[in-house]
Amino acid sequence: MPMRAVALFVAVMGIVPVSAVARMQAPGDAKVYFIAPKNGEIIRGPVVVRFGLVGMLVANAGIEKENAGHHHLLIDTGLPKMDEEIPSDPKHLHFGEGETQATLRLPRGRHTLQLLFGDWTGVPHNPAVMSEPITITVQ
Repeated sequence: MPMRAVALFVAVMGIVPVSAVARMQAPGDAKVYFIAPKNGEIIRGPVVVRFGLVGMLVANAGIEKENAGHHHLLIDTGLPKMDEEIPSDPKHLHFGEGETQATLRLPRGRHTLQLLFGDWTGVPHNPAVMSEPITITVQ
């Protein structure tokens, strides 16, 4: 099929790439932050991470609700693409059951943590609701 015909078919059928999906809006004053640990903290043993949220509600993944979503914890990695579902792997932890804390067993050394709030599908809101990265040291 010629490219022009494919483009016309896509336009007529309303087919759009997954990455072009509209992101859910977040209130401008929404904020996610770390209750614990604190930036620069030195920790012995398991790391208890507690998530704080202002201006939005926590809801389970799969439940579409305005001004709501679930937490994602980024460990020793940068931000993912903001117009796609946040990856799910050891560096991108999903808390899709509405969890607001986690206990991590991190190897000794320095680690960077960052919170990123995702909508019911795990895509970051617009504007993105994310914490500043923090650095901790596990002994």
